[in-house]
Amino acid sequence: MKSIVIGSGFGGIAAALRLKAKNHNVTLIEKHSDLGGRARVFRKNGFTFDGGPTVITAPYLINELFELFNKKAENYIELTPLNTWYRFIFENGMKFDYSGNEDQMKKQIEKINKDDVVGYEKLVKFTKKIFDKGFTELADVPFDKPKIMIKQLPALLKLKSYRSVYSLVSSFIKDEKLRRMLSMHPLLVGGNPFTTTSIYGLILYLEKKWGIHYSIGGTGHIIKGLEKLMKEQKIEIIKGQEVVNIVSLNNKIQGIKLDNNKEINADNVICNADPPAVYEKLLNKKKFNRLFEWKKKRMQYSMGLFVYYFGTKKVYDDVEHHTIKFGKKYKEHLDDIFNKKKLNNDISYYLHRPSATDKSMAPEGHDCFYVLVPVPNNQSGIDWSIEGDKIKNLVTDKMERDLLPNLRENIVEDFYLTPDYFEKELNTKYGSGFSIQPKFTQSAYFRFHNKSEVCDGLYFVGAGTHPGAGVPGVLSSAKVLDKIL
Repeated sequence: MKSIVIGSGFGGIAAALRLKAKNHNVTLIEKHSDLGGRARVFRKNGFTFDGGPTVITAPYLINELFELFNKKAENYIELTPLNTWYRFIFENGMKFDYSGNEDQMKKQIEKINKDDVVGYEKLVKFTKKIFDKGFTELADVPFDKPKIMIKQLPALLKLKSYRSVYSLVSSFIKDEKLRRMLSMHPLLVGGNPFTTTSIYGLILYLEKKWGIHYSIGGTGHIIKGLEKLMKEQKIEIIKGQEVVNIVSLNNKIQGIKLDNNKEINADNVICNADPPAVYEKLLNKKKFNRLFEWKKKRMQYSMGLFVYYFGTKKVYDDVEHHTIKFGKKYKEHLDDIFNKKKLNNDISYYLHRPSATDKSMAPEGHDCFYVLVPVPNNQSGIDWSIEGDKIKNLVTDKMERDLLPNLRENIVEDFYLTPDYFEKELNTKYGSGFSIQPKFTQSAYFRFHNKSEVCDGLYFVGAGTHPGAGVPGVLSSAKVLDKIL
């Protein structure tokens, strides 16, 4: 059985390894000169910048890939748990250190609002129920038939999946600051907490179950370890060549065509590429049945990302590994990003400082960062060649005021990425950071299916298919594929 995997994000790599373990003849094709997809690595003058995911949860999903071949993950990668998962900073300067230490969590909650301690305990118990159903039971189940979804509806309704994450959290928590903090998880997978189905409340419990980890050498070091494993298992890896056409005949996959006109035959093609880009650009067939056309058109896409990478000649020892800084407004700000598709100056941002844990990420005596700002996707029509520098200056001003004194004079290396990068380099529709939004009407059966609805032998893994974005989600999508094949 010959299988081709397009794209080398976590989903594509996991799919290639799982197919190889089934004795498929596997070729992995990556358009860039390096593997990783969103998890690519950028190196600049001694600084190592992870391109994308930095929060590693459910590490067993990574370890499983090595265990498929009786290998030990620790011989390839090194994961270390973090004590403080996130430091939240509110607009009034108040700090909250979010962690797996429940005593410390409750003490901090009590200082803000005593009544919310009991609400927090109840929320955690409820998210465990969602986790047991939504992740443990369903994350690797193929949702390719309506009856599978119908069968699960009573349980999902009982878990209040029709509510948003923010609404669910608010039913347990009264203080607005705590509501923001405990409902922010959908933003990690491209969703608006006010519209994302409460199924994604499971992330809150998922973090508690396994903790949050960091990969020594950066997330890119996990990709490096998995690439070494693929080479050992004789998976063919083609870099620096792009698939321009998926060849099919009578709705059956025949193979692929590369940008150098080379054709490779295959029984299966597995796309780690964004599903809408595949359906709109790579298939010979341009017209699909009405139902699928309607499904494709009605999809709503995640926000875009502005990511500013910078290295400093000053070490900021008092800054945590992960910091989330809220602006004054929350719902209004998210409404601007997701619905009105416009920028405003009252931004929230996530600051990643890997050198807090791993000194190898920056030259000696230096510090390494990236700051991520949620922004509208390219449905906005924003001209990033103009707005990019404005956002860079805005977020630099805010970081200098909030967290990093004298930042400007200490930056020695920097660059940024906008939704244009995601659209042009990563082929995501509208430059969305996480493919389609994780709403209830775009979850499980309602997402793009792992087994293509329109072409036999075509499959999907990654953020745009079931179960969704985030490292655990895309790794689980390869387990779904495992069951289908």
